Amino acid sequence: MYIFQWLNNQLLKMEWLHNLVTVLVRNVFRLDVNSKVGGSIHFFIYDVIKIFILLSVLIFMISYIQSFFPPERTRKILGRFSGITANILSALLGTVTPFCSCSSIPLFIGFTNAGLPIGVSFSFLISSPLVDLASVILLASIFNWKIAIAYVVVGIVLAVIGGTIISKLKLEKYVEPFVFNNKVLEVEQEELTTKDRIDFAKDQVLDIVKKVWLYVLIGVGIGAAIHNWIPESIITALLGQGKWYSVLLATFVGVPMYADIFGTLPIAEALVLKGVGLGTALSFMMGVTALSLPSMIMLKKVVKPKLLAIFAGIVTLGIIIIGYSFNAFGYLFM
Repeated sequence: MYIFQWLNNQLLKMEWLHNLVTVLVRNVFRLDVNSKVGGSIHFFIYDVIKIFILLSVLIFMISYIQSFFPPERTRKILGRFSGITANILSALLGTVTPFCSCSSIPLFIGFTNAGLPIGVSFSFLISSPLVDLASVILLASIFNWKIAIAYVVVGIVLAVIGGTIISKLKLEKYVEPFVFNNKVLEVEQEELTTKDRIDFAKDQVLDIVKKVWLYVLIGVGIGAAIHNWIPESIITALLGQGKWYSVLLATFVGVPMYADIFGTLPIAEALVLKGVGLGTALSFMMGVTALSLPSMIMLKKVVKPKLLAIFAGIVTLGIIIIGYSFNAFGYLFM
């Protein structure tokens, strides 16, 4: 148990990096890490380096595994199942695809175009930006394993329920016709060598880092500001655990924004440290990642307004329920 705790602290929480940055701030910047300026610089440098190290390592590992499951093979596997089993598998597939909501939409189109039920495709679309293996590790590094696992479970449940409801409502007529009309080419997947898979994983790391680096810097910057400059009394007055509307406010504030989970985690961390309920912080994070305005605009190109409204309504309601549940029972995970 002691060895596991040590590994968790050094590999995930990166205490060695925390101590190294402390020395840097004190000896190079000549600042007290307990001051507002020193604390902000420490928070920013430590979180940015930690997130990019974990992100690069995890995306490389996930992408290497993904190289064995190209979209056509994945479609064939999912096509063997139906009903809630297919929704569960699609949601689980979303957890191993490190995409933001906008990046997930082309795959959603591909799955639907290939003949999978739209409910199954929507389960993937919900889970892919919301829950992935990299975010689990990052959540564990910031909070703990209990919270990380609980977040994954509720994210998958939301994806399965959301996709199942859409399937039951028979909403295929609200998908734009071009999604179904394109021909799917059956192409034999070329057998990749180990070098090919490593090169693919490297390319994925570079591609994803290029897409998220700015959001990570912005997110960590906001987190540092919240953590060191905004008085706790102001934050708790707006989003404190005693405020019944805190989850609603956090969810609807998050929706117009656009970032991925890696950019919102530092903000959630800072909010919780300031006394905001765990469920409120997670609702903000989920609203940003699953229902960002740019992804809704992209999705509107492939589905009609009624289906878009139903999708957004299901996900929003699910996030709100999850938020209040975590606020009520969050003490069990701390």
